[in-house]
Amino acid sequence: MSHTERRSFLAMATASLAASMSLPELLHGQVVGQLPPESLPQGDTGKRVNVMAIAAHPGDAFFAMGAPVAIATHYGGGGSLLSLSLGEKGSTAIPPAQYGPAQRLAAQKAAEKIGAKALFLDYRDGEVPVNNEISFAVCDLIRQYKPNVIVTHWKGSMHKDHRACYKVVDDAIFYAGVPGFTRKDPPHAVQRWFSAENWEDADGFIADTYLDVSPGFDKWNEACAEFPMWRGETGFRYNDYYNSLAIQRGCISNFTKAVALMSPVQRIRRVHTP
Repeated sequence: MSHTERRSFLAMATASLAASMSLPELLHGQVVGQLPPESLPQGDTGKRVNVMAIAAHPGDAFFAMGAPVAIATHYGGGGSLLSLSLGEKGSTAIPPAQYGPAQRLAAQKAAEKIGAKALFLDYRDGEVPVNNEISFAVCDLIRQYKPNVIVTHWKGSMHKDHRACYKVVDDAIFYAGVPGFTRKDPPHAVQRWFSAENWEDADGFIADTYLDVSPGFDKWNEACAEFPMWRGETGFRYNDYYNSLAIQRGCISNFTKAVALMSPVQRIRRVHTP
């Protein structure tokens, strides 16, 4: 993506009408507009909220989608991060046979730091398919871990695996909730799902939800630091990008730190005139 396209994307996302949300509102879909953080509900903020991140690669699961999971677990809810592949081809210096297991280990350590579970499927990096086999595999994990909220990639991505992941998750959520599909576990209906902001998934991404991630932000940062690529090993400074983005999104939504999310179907708002 060119610098011009990136600037246009940020301007578009910033200008979008977005709702500031705490975890109960994220789950139940109550729009609270631009209320300041102190006016949001206090107390039982994260209990009964179970967030699952589903990504093409471990780095995406933790960097782009891990903060909502960290917030859920911070407040006593559940969290899991599913990687469809190990991202084993992501290093030019380390062979895939070594880099894949290193990514798996980093994901496991990172998940422990935020009190979540690291889950994996064994598809090859760059070759994540779109078919019923993988969709039902993800469906089975949704039924097993029962998230109320799922965060995944946006389909407007420069990365083939990210586009595939969006479609797989869309189908898997459908399969997971329909009783007529008989699987090992009973059906489970996901209440809300979102796409996360990712510099590789910027085509058509328009934020409509800002989630306050301030309380669990430091733990999430510690978790991401388990990945050498977080510090720019592969050429992109993920740590600087996502930390700066959290501050920017926090400024827009009147939180200290926030992440921007996009609903699969944009909300329609009716605004009365005097």
